[in-house]
Amino acid sequence: MVTATNVAATAVNTIGWLAGGSGRIVVPVYQRQYRWDIGACEQLLRDIRAVADLDDHRMHFIGSVLSSQGAGPDLLLIDGQQRITTLMLMAAALHHTVEESDPDLARELSRVLFVSEPTRTRLLPHSAWADVFESVVSDVPGVDGARESRFADNYAFFRSQISAVEAPRIWRGLQKLEHVAITLGAGANAQQIFESLNSTGEPLRDHELIHNYVLMGLTPEQQRRVEEEFWLPIERSTGEAIAQFWRQYLVMETGREIDARRRGVYDTFREVFPMLTVETLEAHASTWRDYAEVYGILRDPARAGDDEIAGHLAAIAAFGSTMHPLTMRAYQEHRRGRIPRAELIDTLELVQSLLLRRAVAGITVDRLVARLCRARAEGHDALVVAAARIMPSDERMALALKFSPLPHPRYVLGRLAGVEAAASVDVDHIVPLTPSDAWSGDGARAWADLSEDEQNSLRALAPTLGNLTLIEEPLALQAFDAPFPVKQALYRRSAVDLTTAVAETTTWNTAAIGARTAALTGRFTETWRRPQITHIDDDGLTPILDAVRRRGWPAGWHREWSYVEYQGEHWEVPDLKYLFNRVFKRLWADDRDAVVTYSARRGGPVYTEQSWTGHWDRIDDGHWLYMGWDYSYMMGAVQGVLEEAGIAPEVFVKYSYIGDAM
Repeated sequence: MVTATNVAATAVNTIGWLAGGSGRIVVPVYQRQYRWDIGACEQLLRDIRAVADLDDHRMHFIGSVLSSQGAGPDLLLIDGQQRITTLMLMAAALHHTVEESDPDLARELSRVLFVSEPTRTRLLPHSAWADVFESVVSDVPGVDGARESRFADNYAFFRSQISAVEAPRIWRGLQKLEHVAITLGAGANAQQIFESLNSTGEPLRDHELIHNYVLMGLTPEQQRRVEEEFWLPIERSTGEAIAQFWRQYLVMETGREIDARRRGVYDTFREVFPMLTVETLEAHASTWRDYAEVYGILRDPARAGDDEIAGHLAAIAAFGSTMHPLTMRAYQEHRRGRIPRAELIDTLELVQSLLLRRAVAGITVDRLVARLCRARAEGHDALVVAAARIMPSDERMALALKFSPLPHPRYVLGRLAGVEAAASVDVDHIVPLTPSDAWSGDGARAWADLSEDEQNSLRALAPTLGNLTLIEEPLALQAFDAPFPVKQALYRRSAVDLTTAVAETTTWNTAAIGARTAALTGRFTETWRRPQITHIDDDGLTPILDAVRRRGWPAGWHREWSYVEYQGEHWEVPDLKYLFNRVFKRLWADDRDAVVTYSARRGGPVYTEQSWTGHWDRIDDGHWLYMGWDYSYMMGAVQGVLEEAGIAPEVFVKYSYIGDAM
């Protein structure tokens, strides 16, 4: 029996592990570049603050770190570079913060950061960027590339967030980190082990991470109770849509769009519910369960128990689940008796008008629901105004209905004709989409006898409102592709008023289609009404609070926008860096208190001195704006300071074609 092993794994205190060796921790040349962004750093800092506030028995596990023996006392870091590098940057920021105010703590941090002398960092990255890293950690200016590096961005974030007053708390949290140190022996296959650690099958999805997060730290009995009373009912109500439920529930709660990629839903959940005790968990879980039940009704409206409401919910469901965050809140508030039935129906009608009008106009409904949730939080009237501002006008509907294919024709024609959604009727194209040579609109001239222009005109109008009608299923097969004189006789036998009216027309041609479109357009705009408001139609503009928070600086970022509307002013602003600078300087002049309050709460980005090396811009003689942030941080800061000033609803961006494609 072979009992030898080339792998040793030990649970260790991370700070003790970093400070304990006499050698350096060397990143091999084959490792990828350092990629953590400020969002990941922000989460790590939240975790460290959270564990710092717990008792001495509670630690925070950061995973495993894989290394092997290098030259002399050095360790070769095979897996864990991203986490270790980030911890070093945090330790460096902490070190420079307390260097003068707390020399004892600074010395302890030096043992983590440096070996033997203060110019040799304990972590040695790839030689291509080692100088940049050492420049940032040692706070030595002048190295090319340091100012624009990811090292500098993340160091600046930590430096901005950690004050000298909070330094002991952060140090306490750092000392409570632990990991599994996996050390490879001489005969180990490092690549095979690396692949095994990083190829453990399908990664956990957001709702699975939320499940684990909710139950972690509970006793087995508490876990069983939460599972049975709350989580299993949530799963039963949402079924396979549980992932969508959590994203849309959090959009409803936060009033912000949430990126479903890269754990965006899970990260948002942790921000909204940062510390779940047994007591708070049960209260929250009861709410989650209630909303999951509502979500199940939105997916299966027949369960609503009210035929009229069920009909509206089914109609909205035909457009997809985009508006579920808004309808979920309204439906739950009606169930709880907080709003009357009439207000719920008004809301559902409003949503249908918005969805259908934008579909007719060919306009996307992406990134709309969060702003509507924010508006509804201010009251029903605010929701009506917000929806009307992004709802195409009657004039636009008249033009689109005349020339564009009608979306959701069964739903539209059914509402116009007063036909129940469950009725056995089909949509009939009076002029078929692909007429046969024998088809005729008057019984005299066949399709083959028409000119090419006449044929093209009829083909173009075939899928439009004026050329569509409803007919009962037994008659539909006979009417399919039949000449108009044959259809006339079948239409007279229909019980649908829209259809019997068509039978009164003697000839079916472009003029007849146009006349019917005009007649039905009035009924359409009355059925799916646009509220009459005096506010501007801001269709095509995106509220700044709904602007995309991208990771890194993706290709095209410098030409992402066409312009920005700032409280009615038109700004030629091509990119985020320009907007970030302009917004903070403008608010410094218009509402300095908002900037000061926001910066104090968030630890920046306005400071009274240039406390570290980087890209700074002077605001006035005593204040500086740090410009070295990544995209996500800058966008969050713009959104946050505009909210602080109370003018975020009055700021919009217009994406360029490049921005739309990013």
